[in-house]
Amino acid sequence: MKAIALIALCTLLAACASTGSAVAEQTVSIPLSDLSSTAQYYEYPVGSVTVRFFAVTAADGSIKTAFDACDVCGSQKKGYRQEGDQMVCNNCGNRYPIAGLGTQNTRGGGCWPGYLPNEVQGDQLVFKVSDLEAGRHRFV
Repeated sequence: MKAIALIALCTLLAACASTGSAVAEQTVSIPLSDLSSTAQYYEYPVGSVTVRFFAVTAADGSIKTAFDACDVCGSQKKGYRQEGDQMVCNNCGNRYPIAGLGTQNTRGGGCWPGYLPNEVQGDQLVFKVSDLEAGRHRFV
């Protein structure tokens, strides 16, 4: 698993015209050139907790990302492994097609790779630090 050597960026979201101050959203990024059809695993420190996630390119060329844990099995700290075009839970054995990842589990509960939003900006895959921090509970 790659330790995150992601570059922390400050992205300017808005400026307050009257004061000249700015509101910034912190982000981290991964070069798109690092991604392929083989899942790449990353870690990001949030306080004393290490948040794990993965990124993989689906057959259609879209990029899929998820936390390496879910709401149910996350406490087992076993994560997912890739088998062909599927991600497999190392705890319960459930299988998830890579093409279907990158969506929120709207039913709640159940094993499902935890949703992690991302955005492609130029040649970088960008994550909001606040989204990584929001996934911290899966790794406590």
